[in-house]
Amino acid sequence: MTHAADFETVPARPLGWFARAENWLDDKGKGAWIAAMVLGFIFLWPLGLALLFYMIWSKRMFNKSCCGTGSHRRARHAAFKSSGNSAFDAYKAETLRRLEDEQGSFEAFLERLRAAKDKSEFDQFMNDQSKKASELTETDKSATRDA
Repeated sequence: MTHAADFETVPARPLGWFARAENWLDDKGKGAWIAAMVLGFIFLWPLGLALLFYMIWSKRMFNKSCCGTGSHRRARHAAFKSSGNSAFDAYKAETLRRLEDEQGSFEAFLERLRAAKDKSEFDQFMNDQSKKASELTETDKSATRDA
């Protein structure tokens, strides 16, 4: 019987600068590739052209996996999909209903909070206006007495 220690481990070859740059741009998405290409055209047009050809050749330009909208659509569909287990489906439906109720309550709370804040700000504005008006009438009265 052979053990894992009997095999010689081969160290991983370090990636070159091009492979590291390619991996970094792949992690950032299609927008990073496009930004790199535009910057390449701005600073050194052959570099931008080379990036454009590389993106088309490697199919990065037309890859639809970068957009990320499919994962949201799948998650939304999975939330309402039946699992086949009636007890779990009932639990899931009850939990979703409870969460929707809590969301509605929270939105109503936020609306009341905004209305109270708006009312207090309006009341403060009206108090400031009445103070200014009373100060103006006081200065007008003192000006007429002095004359």
